[in-house]
Amino acid sequence: MTQTTQVLALCGSLRKKSSNKGLLRYAQANAPEGMSIDIADLASLPFYNSDITEVPAAVTHLLAQFANADAFIFACPEYNYSISPALKNAIDWASRAPNNGLLAGKAAAIMGAGGGMGTSRAQYHLRQVCVCLDVRPLNKPEVFANAFAGQFDADGNLTDEKIQAGVEAQLAALAAWSQQLRK
Repeated sequence: MTQTTQVLALCGSLRKKSSNKGLLRYAQANAPEGMSIDIADLASLPFYNSDITEVPAAVTHLLAQFANADAFIFACPEYNYSISPALKNAIDWASRAPNNGLLAGKAAAIMGAGGGMGTSRAQYHLRQVCVCLDVRPLNKPEVFANAFAGQFDADGNLTDEKIQAGVEAQLAALAAWSQQLRK
């Protein structure tokens, strides 16, 4: 019997109609059997600051989501050739847990929608962050979508069949990779 894979999905864009959120909504609606995807709400997280002595409720909730996750999906928009502040901030909060226990050794998938290169530069930077935190991102399949070439509708929902197939393939690979890492 295959164990259920609990996935925490984080979107680096805070816009409701974000194409990156559209990637995550599509993933959530099309998760393979045995996978459950919870999409985190990063909108109310304060910026990480070690001077904060009383952890805000939004952070406590997010850290509990990280703790319950077997794997992650990072929907990674590209801001100025790099990772968006919202995504980096969520990862920074989680990385402050003792011994990096909320992140280390867990599988991750990275996808993104942006300009002509589909967030490739930001995804590369995110992979560098994953190395530091001992998060284990999938190498393949990769998902790069052009948010401005008719692959999403006006509400940010993914409509392109080729990208949909890529997301589904990535989810299947994430489930297998997560299972392998948990053995």
